Amino acid sequence: MNPSPEPDRSALRVNPDRLMERLDALARIGAISGTAGCARLALTDEDRAGRDLVVTWMRDLGLDVTVDGIGNVTGVMPSAGDAAPVMTGSHIDTVATGGRYDGNLGVLAGLEVIETVRTAGIEPKRPLAVGFFTDEEGARFPPDMLGSLVYVGGLGLEDALQIEGIDGAVVGDELDRIGYRGIEPCPGAVPHAFIELHIEQGPVLEAEGRHIGAVTGVQGISWTSITITGQSNHAGTTPMSMRRDPAVAAARITTFVHDLANELGHPQVGTVGKIDLRPNLVNVVPQSATMTVDLRNTDDATLQDAERRLRQLLDEMTAPGDLSIDTTTLARFEPVVFDPAVVDLVAAVAESHGHDPLRIPSGAGHDAQMLARVCRTGMIFVPSHDGLSHNPAEHTDPDDLEAGANVLLHTMLHLAEED
Repeated sequence: MNPSPEPDRSALRVNPDRLMERLDALARIGAISGTAGCARLALTDEDRAGRDLVVTWMRDLGLDVTVDGIGNVTGVMPSAGDAAPVMTGSHIDTVATGGRYDGNLGVLAGLEVIETVRTAGIEPKRPLAVGFFTDEEGARFPPDMLGSLVYVGGLGLEDALQIEGIDGAVVGDELDRIGYRGIEPCPGAVPHAFIELHIEQGPVLEAEGRHIGAVTGVQGISWTSITITGQSNHAGTTPMSMRRDPAVAAARITTFVHDLANELGHPQVGTVGKIDLRPNLVNVVPQSATMTVDLRNTDDATLQDAERRLRQLLDEMTAPGDLSIDTTTLARFEPVVFDPAVVDLVAAVAESHGHDPLRIPSGAGHDAQMLARVCRTGMIFVPSHDGLSHNPAEHTDPDDLEAGANVLLHTMLHLAEED
């Protein structure tokens, strides 16, 4: 008997209902009451429950599931050969006020791609793989993209396991506690190529009326923690001319970062996202202020210039001797340019599906920028309604989720036929 002919690959499409069902099920873990959002900080009980659910789905699809020493999880289609797989994936941890699509879409669309391929009886030359990486958000343990950074060898495993989180927890201890310190070595196996589907997390695609973004690269990121120490004193009895007020210094830094980003122009951005005053009392001049500065640009020379000018400001502020300022680098990643051939492939697949793709850089960091260190890499964006992300109101229309997953499907199938 002759084997059944392989179906027409060009007509292959994902099952959007199945994708939405998985997105909804994962979003129920850590759901934020009264909203559509969820909170699953890395290596918490909620993260463990989310991991367990996704691993169950991987095993239900017959994937070979492995967990490495930093808790990254990979599921690979069984294959008779030893060809490196075409890999997709993202993360399932969230910020404390997260939405249901950030990261999760990339992982669950990867599962949907593999289920679609297996159900259709297609056997690509290279196996397909899907993974999720630990602590992509950096919301509990710095830096962001921690798991993928360790996966590609950018940070040693032992150093990563000793990182302390914002709540005093330690990465290695928490991996042990939730049962996800695996035995696979780090750095991990290098895939043939890596492609990540993600919501844009910004307003550009929606504003341009586009449904698919072919991501050209990722902005460089510079995160700095600044601690300003002055002198705590009575708010009523201390003359303004005799104060050593770190709150005033923090305000000056905040406006400087804002003005600097506007001066340097697009795509430079700058954000002060966190300020803590101590003792934080209404009638007391603060003793100290601790704050964060987030600078980003697609051009590393401009980003370095912004960093230099921030340091110059801090030096000027400490020169009179009234304040002391200490800085700590929380994260520093150079801009990443994705493989031009992969970017072209994403655009070509999108066009073949009737879309008008927009070539666009990413303003947010992603696991794909780490994988770009070791293999050919690209990303696919779908629109975020009103540009919202890291917000329970985060939303992407189901038609756009489906469109992105189908572009991912055919991009992966094309890459999987390469030698």
